[in-house]
Amino acid sequence: MLNKYARAFFTRVLTPFASFLLRIGVTPDAVTLIGTGGVMAGALVFYPMGEFFWGTVVITLFVFSDLVDGNMARQSGVSSRWGAFLDSTLDRVADSAVFGGLALWYAGGGDDLVLCAVTIFCLASGQVVSYTKARGEAIGLPVNVNGLVERAERLVITLVLCGLAGLHKFGVPYIEWLLPIALWVVAAGSLVTLIQRVVTVRREAAEADAADAVTGANGGGAA
Repeated sequence: MLNKYARAFFTRVLTPFASFLLRIGVTPDAVTLIGTGGVMAGALVFYPMGEFFWGTVVITLFVFSDLVDGNMARQSGVSSRWGAFLDSTLDRVADSAVFGGLALWYAGGGDDLVLCAVTIFCLASGQVVSYTKARGEAIGLPVNVNGLVERAERLVITLVLCGLAGLHKFGVPYIEWLLPIALWVVAAGSLVTLIQRVVTVRREAAEADAADAVTGANGGGAA
């Protein structure tokens, strides 16, 4: 849902910055790699220590690279299959770092195995949600469904509430409960989205198989 509107808005906002990077000789692939490295550093250095506010600040500074690199590629006319593959692959790496860092906190200083398990479920379900669409498209299906909680929603919900939860260290009372709420919401939403995509792929596959059968029968009759 957010992908449709937020991406268009931020693409317009970040276009001048993308143009500047191109002028000074930065490549889209370099932005992709640097952005992923920044997200991983913010998540895997700060989150396991319980520094949710500063970790989220660092991650947010780099997470927009996902929009900048694509913008740069379009402006420079160098969009490629390799760039799309690299971007998609490193998105999965960045997402894993965010939820992996939170899981490390709950497995260590956070001392909450239930929330650790919920965070791991968020990590795994996010990867599977992305895989279902990629696999469906790979076998020739459109996977025409807007899921309840896609990547943009997962990141926004998690990062915003995680950052706010970090204000607990600045003396804001009770706000630390926002992070567990975010994780439960993302876990439930990811499960619903996974079911939506599986049901959609099943329907589209059945329709495609039926169409192939009709085509084959008609072709056999014509012969």
